[in-house]
Amino acid sequence: QVQLTESGGGLVQAGDSLRLSCAASGRTFMMAYTVAWFRQAPGKEREFVAAMEWSDSSTYYADSVKGRFTISRANVRTTYLRMDSLKPEDSAIYYCAAAGKRTYGSSTTSSYDYWGQGTQVTVSS
Repeated sequence: QVQLTESGGGLVQAGDSLRLSCAASGRTFMMAYTVAWFRQAPGKEREFVAAMEWSDSSTYYADSVKGRFTISRANVRTTYLRMDSLKPEDSAIYYCAAAGKRTYGSSTTSSYDYWGQGTQVTVSS
């Protein structure tokens, strides 16, 4: 019903920047409330990174990325995650997620209805 596709990952050095994109297709009205980014490093649980509410553009960030990452949207189908001052500990697979309701920045994966396949980000020291 809703498909999410991430892009923009890659291998960078510490201190570099990347911009991830999340493209939505299908019945996008079903996810027209919240878009979020999560990440998962090897051997670790998937963790919340950032979220944006469509209704009022409220944004939420994990403490570990606050001030370095910025979530934004171009339109209802495209969301970005700008990542600056990258650190090796930011290395992970980054996933786009969406919900058909307001999540108020929920960091719980079960709050989101749709998920992409992920894009790998690797930051070398």
